[in-house]
Amino acid sequence: MSDISKLESDLLAAIAAAKDEAALEAIRVSALGKKGSVSELLKTLGGMSPDARKAQGPIINALRDTVAEAIATKKAALADAALDARLATERVDVTLPIRPVPQGTIHPVSQVLDEVTAIFADLGFAIAEGPDIEFDDYNFTKLNIPPDHPARQMHDTFYMAKQKDGSSHVLRTHTSPVQVRTMLKQKPPIRIISPGRTYRVDSDATHSPMFHQYEGLVVDEGSTLANLKWVLEEFYKAFFEVDSVELRARPSFFPFTEPSVEWDLRCDRSVPGKITFGTGNDWLELAGSGMVNPRVLDMCGIDSTKYQGFAFGGGLDRLAMLKYGIPDIRPFFESDLRWLRHYGFSAFDLPTLDGGLSR
Repeated sequence: MSDISKLESDLLAAIAAAKDEAALEAIRVSALGKKGSVSELLKTLGGMSPDARKAQGPIINALRDTVAEAIATKKAALADAALDARLATERVDVTLPIRPVPQGTIHPVSQVLDEVTAIFADLGFAIAEGPDIEFDDYNFTKLNIPPDHPARQMHDTFYMAKQKDGSSHVLRTHTSPVQVRTMLKQKPPIRIISPGRTYRVDSDATHSPMFHQYEGLVVDEGSTLANLKWVLEEFYKAFFEVDSVELRARPSFFPFTEPSVEWDLRCDRSVPGKITFGTGNDWLELAGSGMVNPRVLDMCGIDSTKYQGFAFGGGLDRLAMLKYGIPDIRPFFESDLRWLRHYGFSAFDLPTLDGGLSR
């Protein structure tokens, strides 16, 4: 038997005797590795005469292919054997009762936030966000709220310690600073909605020191109060899932808008404990709004002689209370599991305009 035939016989015997993949890999390296026995034979072809290379080349290459094929076959067999062994030891008793599934729910405020953003996204509004701890300048000054305005007083605002550079910070009292930040970095046209947490020193059945607001801003060359009214009508129709709504405008005052308007929505309260929107003889205040004060535009670097805009806002917590019949705002933040199970939403109840906003 030639040396090559003996080498082939020895390697095939070793491959067949390999007990696991680690032993098989050691054989592969010793035969086909960079310094393996078969690889060393292949290296000798370069020093042979053409006639010898022509005779020995096919034999050595056939040896390499035979060994490689044997290793691949053995590896597949070892893998099958390992799987069979694992399946033989693993059992699942399908008759056992399932483990209890956690009954977590989506908070009503989170659900309403998703509903509001879905509606305004459909109306072409982008979602804008900002920090909860805000510059006094963004929260008040650039919104045309002077230093002596009552909204700046300690009884209404949570003030933070002054910074080393002397700047003042507050827990934002509204999400309007997000509008300021947007106008400072983005040129018109602007169409954003800014939902988020806000903070004021107030607490009772309908007020919380931490609550949630949504505010909208549109800045363009041709924005009007008629555009504002249409946006709010479309929003309330979609949110309360009614075919039509009727809004009533009342003049008001906000430092950052001029003129300022508050909107009441026609409703029916004839059934105790229930409010129906789009019909009836009652009215419910729902939103404050107005045309953006030209001073605010100028302070944010926007030419008020060319552009005008409108802004509006309301409470997300209040919308949740009205739509889902929640009488008191305080349990919103008490983490009572019984309350959350009653008013919460399934994680699969994703609000969409075509599939329905609420369950």
